[in-house]
Amino acid sequence: MCTRFTICLCTVFIFGCGVSPAEDKPAETDSSSKITSRAVSMGVDWSTFLGPTGDSKSPETGIITDWSDGKLRIVWQRDVGTSYGIGSVSNGRFYHFDRIDDKATLWCLNSQSGKEVWKFEYDTAYRDTLGYNNGPRCSPVVDDDRVYIYGAEGMLHCLSTDDGELGWKVDTAEQYGVVQNFFGVGSTPAIEGDLLICMVGGSPPGSPPLYASRGDLESNGTGIIAFNKHTGEVVYKITDELASYASIKLATIADRRWCFAFCRGGLVGFEPSMGEVDFHYPWRASMLESVNASVPVVVGDEVFISETYQVGSSLLKVRKGGYDVVWKDERRVREKAMLTHWNTPIYVDGYLYGCSGRNPPDADLRCIDWKTGEVAWVEQLPAEERERSSLLYVDGHFVYLGEYGTLKLIKANPKKYELVSEVILRRKNGGRDPIDGGAQRLLREPCWAAPILSHGLLYVRGDDKLICLELIPEKS
Repeated sequence: MCTRFTICLCTVFIFGCGVSPAEDKPAETDSSSKITSRAVSMGVDWSTFLGPTGDSKSPETGIITDWSDGKLRIVWQRDVGTSYGIGSVSNGRFYHFDRIDDKATLWCLNSQSGKEVWKFEYDTAYRDTLGYNNGPRCSPVVDDDRVYIYGAEGMLHCLSTDDGELGWKVDTAEQYGVVQNFFGVGSTPAIEGDLLICMVGGSPPGSPPLYASRGDLESNGTGIIAFNKHTGEVVYKITDELASYASIKLATIADRRWCFAFCRGGLVGFEPSMGEVDFHYPWRASMLESVNASVPVVVGDEVFISETYQVGSSLLKVRKGGYDVVWKDERRVREKAMLTHWNTPIYVDGYLYGCSGRNPPDADLRCIDWKTGEVAWVEQLPAEERERSSLLYVDGHFVYLGEYGTLKLIKANPKKYELVSEVILRRKNGGRDPIDGGAQRLLREPCWAAPILSHGLLYVRGDDKLICLELIPEKS
């Protein structure tokens, strides 16, 4: 049997590995507000979690498919603080949200150089209940001349993209009585017209901590709140659901706008401009520590949801006022179609691709039939070589980021797992890597944030590094 050690060494030998063009340096300041030439000439912005269409799919083309011998060039890299999230790109700027000591900080960087334009910070005292890191989980949301950040402790800020000046802020935890969930706040809000729609999930005064309540917390009707994006004033509050870690999903179905919130107890479907609720579909494992964290996937008038703890996946056909179940994993059946943890699967041509499994030994990359849930293929690896992963779809391929820092390029093929290229980025200096014995990896675990692509540049992050790579060469 091959071990992780031997497999990773073979991977580096066969596919090569990129290295940083320079040692890390203190961040330089760039006061320029101009859009760079690459941003003008090619590609699209990636201004919120999972990109412009909210499904981790990019319309860009012309990717580099041979990643051997450093062909996947590092454009810039930067040390980062504490966070699990990835940034957003808009108008030639990269917005990165993390934590340094007891300051939650939003950095505005030049997206092509990594140089700092401005930064905004605020005090935070958040401490994770289960000992995970204490930084933000949500991506910044950029809308025109405003950027919104939603911290792990529940602070919601609206800032100017020009200089980081504060527009408004709301302490959602204090104002709405949010009992701290296992990992704090982790659902990225969404913009709909003049609204900023957020999952909040507050409880009445005097509510016990989550563990003391055994999860049976009451709600005060603030499961989802729509704020005026310009002023922070509340426009509507709906549902008695508590918050989850699945970000808000917007869609248009049959000329009508929909919003889907995969909350702690299940999926809420509603009309986003007025907050009229169409349905609630219960979908949650019975164990206390279970969470919903995967964003709903919408195709036509059908919505796919999945979790990793017990119940698995379900596909709904939605309509005004209700839904029909197309298929669902049976709770008493051990094998499930897909069990997504913190990653969101991607739909391509009738099939859904994603990582299934709660922990590395039981995780795998798989492809399932959208209409039936039947498994088309599973990447076959020994248990000790498995890892959880996130995907980005572009130009007929998936960019795969494994939680241990491996980058892969995989052909979108419903008939078989088809690996095209693979790379492990290495540090120039330091000791040996504990996973494969090579030079230490630039991307250290946990690499839990999905890759993003904007104007030909691929951005990935690990525990302490943010790296920008050239996936699409700039046209002359």
